[in-house]
Amino acid sequence: MMKSKDLFYKFLLWREKNIKEKNFILIISFVVGICTALAAILLKNIIHTIQHFLTANSQIDQANYWLLLYPIIGILLAGLFVKYIVRDDISHGVTKILYAISQRKSRIKPHNIWSSIVASSVTIGFGGSVGAEAPIVLTGAAIGSNLGRLFKMEQKTLMLLVGCGAAGAIAGIFKAPIAGLVFVIEVLMLDLTMTSVLPLLISSVTAATVAYIFTGTDAMFMFSQTEAFEMNRIPYVLLLGIFCGLVSLYFTRVMNRVEQRYRKLGGYWKKFIVAGVMLSLLIFLFPPLYGEGYNTIGSLLDGEFAHIMDGSIFYGLKDNYWGVAIFLGLILLTKVFASSATNAGGGCGGIFAPSLYLGCIAGFVFAYSSNYFSITTMLSEKNFALLGMAGVMAGVMHAPLTGVFLIAELTGGYALFLPLMIVSISSYITILMFEPHSIYSMRLAQKGELLTHHKDKAVLTLLNVNSIIEKDFIVVSPNMSLGDMVKAIAQSRRNVFPVVDEKGILVGVVLLDDIRNIMFRPELYERFHVSKFMVSAPARIYINMPMEQIMRTFDDTKAWNLPVVDEEGHYIGFMSKSKIFNSYREVLVENFSGD
Repeated sequence: MMKSKDLFYKFLLWREKNIKEKNFILIISFVVGICTALAAILLKNIIHTIQHFLTANSQIDQANYWLLLYPIIGILLAGLFVKYIVRDDISHGVTKILYAISQRKSRIKPHNIWSSIVASSVTIGFGGSVGAEAPIVLTGAAIGSNLGRLFKMEQKTLMLLVGCGAAGAIAGIFKAPIAGLVFVIEVLMLDLTMTSVLPLLISSVTAATVAYIFTGTDAMFMFSQTEAFEMNRIPYVLLLGIFCGLVSLYFTRVMNRVEQRYRKLGGYWKKFIVAGVMLSLLIFLFPPLYGEGYNTIGSLLDGEFAHIMDGSIFYGLKDNYWGVAIFLGLILLTKVFASSATNAGGGCGGIFAPSLYLGCIAGFVFAYSSNYFSITTMLSEKNFALLGMAGVMAGVMHAPLTGVFLIAELTGGYALFLPLMIVSISSYITILMFEPHSIYSMRLAQKGELLTHHKDKAVLTLLNVNSIIEKDFIVVSPNMSLGDMVKAIAQSRRNVFPVVDEKGILVGVVLLDDIRNIMFRPELYERFHVSKFMVSAPARIYINMPMEQIMRTFDDTKAWNLPVVDEEGHYIGFMSKSKIFNSYREVLVENFSGD
């Protein structure tokens, strides 16, 4: 063991002498691209193998009662695996990456390289109504992070390699190299430069190439445009974008609230029972909710929707015009509950596939319903299903460029590039009016832990609040006499004194300027007490406040020093604007120099 370590350290020394840092980063990004593509291929094959084994003999003209059982088995196996083997939270993969970038110096635990693959393949293979993309993005990011740590790379390089892993994962699972690059820029919000774009490109292109070698060069969804897009359809495309933005808002808000409800249930088994019952019933009633739903997407993009109701209790309505519309509309409403139940019950998966799935159905239902009432302008249901995928993805992820390029690369629908852009932008603008953050970043933004493209906000996010709190202020009590106060002033180098009661609660402050006119009058030393001349602080800083909110408080009050308290009001220390500025400069130099 020691010999192998010695050899590795010798290799590191040799590398530092013979390979420039920039060139070595390119080599690692190439390796990351290969590894992430292989991981993506492995995950997809396991999922498809499990699904084929479970559903190969199901009948299309009658309900499949096994659908009541399969999803429960899947989330149970995945939940027990995570609870007793992994013993760590591996859900919300993209959110975990954002947290690692913002708060953990881009360090992702090694088990994330394999644990997400195992848990998500079982979850989705048995019918969990989530996607495999977020788990594989977390896997890719973990590969990049841990390779960087293995070769002792600095924090900025680790952040870049996390991005390379995420880009490679998207490129590998979707065979979409441009979308992989754009995803990192828009969703992971890395502050990129020209030197960092090249490694991301290498990882994306390498992963896509490996995927082409093993799975062929065909696009993931074979889309053939049989009806040309005409310019008089643009108003309908704008309306579709607004509709997709509202669908995205519905999905984001409902998922957030449903997850909060599940968290309030408490114990693991209670959540599993409630979520398992909801998931199995929804999938039994609406079999297209089973798994990722890519078969449904493929059917709608082919213009074949007659067998959407196969294997459901609504099979008899498959030839009824409004029966199809209502069935798909109900799926549009219930998909978010199925996805939330999958993750809450112990499963592992992301909302990448659900957003594509919802978008495809939303676009199809929009055109399908419009055509029923239209007299002159008929809309291509296939085309609008494709456009809807970009619209909902752009809205849910707050990533219009990712929506455009991913759908174009997924389907080969480059001829629809202009309407793809229109629907993505209009959907993004629509949801932005209601939700400033994507479904991924919402949780971190609420805690003030989200790193963004805005450099000032990013630096504030990286500041350690505890390191800024100053505790060398002399504490006084409300009953202290003016004479004792003068003695405290003589021992202090500060001109502000926190006033704290016997329980440690901050009740006010004494400002040196306020008592300067009486502090040299000995006859008043026993007559005056602190409670008489203390004042309220202009504002209080609570220990769990985000740095951005703290700076707003300083700006609003025009103060240079503000007291820091906990949730109960116990005094902790003071925070000064000058200390924040000094720390700001240090973090700026450490994390953003050379950008």
